[in-house]
Amino acid sequence: MAALSWVRVDAALASNHKTLALLGQKGGDRALNTYIFGLGHCASQGTDGFIPTAALGLIHGTPRAAQQLVDVGLWIPIPGGWDVNDYTDYQPSDEESKARSEKARKAAEARWGARGV
Repeated sequence: MAALSWVRVDAALASNHKTLALLGQKGGDRALNTYIFGLGHCASQGTDGFIPTAALGLIHGTPRAAQQLVDVGLWIPIPGGWDVNDYTDYQPSDEESKARSEKARKAAEARWGARGV
């Protein structure tokens, strides 16, 4: 797993129709926090958008918040948890992150490794 220390968030998140539907519900603000924290969990754990049921508390979520995210289409229920809708369309996959990290390591080694000779 090549953990990322960042995640992409659409600049138009506040006006997205799914966000607006979520915020129109009681507790929707908490569900939106769960969504954002879930993105961070996926990036840091290299899950390619999968959030296991056991991680819900780690991302400050509740079963109700998860259901609200499903209801507006931000999360998709799957066995064992949820997939963040379109995660890999906007975030680098774990495989891409590993390849990028390896490329950077090799470049650094090529640049700085020869200095000790």
